[in-house]
Amino acid sequence: MVRLSYFNRFYCGGMLINDRYVLTAAHCVRGFMWFMIKVTLGEHDRCTSPGKPETRFVIRAFTGDFSFRHFDNDIALLRLNDQVPLTEVIRPICLPKNDDDTYEGVRAIATGWGTLKEEGKTSCVLQEVEVPVMSNDDCRSNTSYSAKLISDNMMCAGYEEGEKDSCQGDSGGPLVKEREDKKYELIGVVSWGNGCARPGYPGVYTRVTKYVNWILANSADGCFCKEE
Repeated sequence: MVRLSYFNRFYCGGMLINDRYVLTAAHCVRGFMWFMIKVTLGEHDRCTSPGKPETRFVIRAFTGDFSFRHFDNDIALLRLNDQVPLTEVIRPICLPKNDDDTYEGVRAIATGWGTLKEEGKTSCVLQEVEVPVMSNDDCRSNTSYSAKLISDNMMCAGYEEGEKDSCQGDSGGPLVKEREDKKYELIGVVSWGNGCARPGYPGVYTRVTKYVNWILANSADGCFCKEE
């Protein structure tokens, strides 16, 4: 998990996918001067973090075919200005092994420093929330979203009653599942939603399986998560 700051102000999250690249949401990059984005790694408490965390700047950004009109393809790669040393605290997240996995029914985990409630204040300490992944058919038919808003490149996760959700400031952060080998696999990127934890409006995430080839093609010069 990484923290993105713009002119030294926290605004989005992201994930280290190898020692040179960070994955985030395109809406955290498009329209910004990406060379002013600072990436902070290895933090838990962003307000009173002991020691000096690793920081990098962005020297190149890839956003693909993204539009604020429909939020489809809400994914971006950030090339860092220097290699990141991998430690017990700073490690790349594993990408999906199976491009066909829908993750339906998986109890996934979203993390971030976003607000703890709608229109609330962002958190100093990294938070996590467990949310069940829905099928896209279920999200289109049994939520309050218009079916045409949910593309095949998206994934919905949340509870019918609301209860728990990612929120403002969590954008670009990870939705992960724990694998049998105890490693965490990145399955989604926090993208959009109607408010936070509202009944009938689950969180909407970018479906990472749709972009694995794009990610690998644009970040091949980095060292990825080691698969056993």
